[in-house]
Amino acid sequence: MDYFYSPPEHITNDAVTIEGEEFSHMTHVMRKKEGDQIRVVNGKGTAFDVVLERINQKAAHGKILRTYEQYHEPHVNITLGVGVLKNPSKFDFLVEKVTELGVKEIIPLTTERTIPSHAKVDRWQKLALAAMKQSGRSYLPVVRELMTLDEVLTQRDLFDLKLIAHEEEQPESIRSLPDGTLPDNVLMLVGPEGGFTLEEVLNCRKAGFQTFYLGERRLRTETAAVVMAALSILSQHS
Repeated sequence: MDYFYSPPEHITNDAVTIEGEEFSHMTHVMRKKEGDQIRVVNGKGTAFDVVLERINQKAAHGKILRTYEQYHEPHVNITLGVGVLKNPSKFDFLVEKVTELGVKEIIPLTTERTIPSHAKVDRWQKLALAAMKQSGRSYLPVVRELMTLDEVLTQRDLFDLKLIAHEEEQPESIRSLPDGTLPDNVLMLVGPEGGFTLEEVLNCRKAGFQTFYLGERRLRTETAAVVMAALSILSQHS
């Protein structure tokens, strides 16, 4: 069944309205017509089976047949903070893949070793929307505005567990996920090209972060972000 997105304000107890770019895609590309059944997600964890009842020039209106809560969503809420990269296409890749894996929030970070000073938040949010639909999720990850590491540390109390990837940790300091499970809200940080500085790592430790060792090989930022997301989210299904 084809997936489409409609925000919560366009959904009632028994009806859905699809407008804007999603409507154009549905009618002009996917060629949906009245009587077709589709699956609609609200970006907040709920999916709906919908039959299209009325299509006009600007919107499609459908009747909800069935509702699914927390549809294809992990039990843990992962916020991933990642240093923005020199090559924009690599951050595009990162956003797509961590969305597919189930990350709930993405924070582009500026750090001491970060070279770009801006973030393409609108583009990354659109990529997250496409990846949400492609992967069959029902929650649309939020891509935050560019933040400094210090700004992220001021929000540390919002999270039950805080992890920072650090390539200089010794193998004996590898920290496995506690008891193979994670608390509800987890914050994970991955540095830019060149990684975090020692001072940044020490500041994170003082703020209650645990270092997370990803192995002997030096991983690119986008690889490390995908590995951290996969290890945390997929382990909850094992």
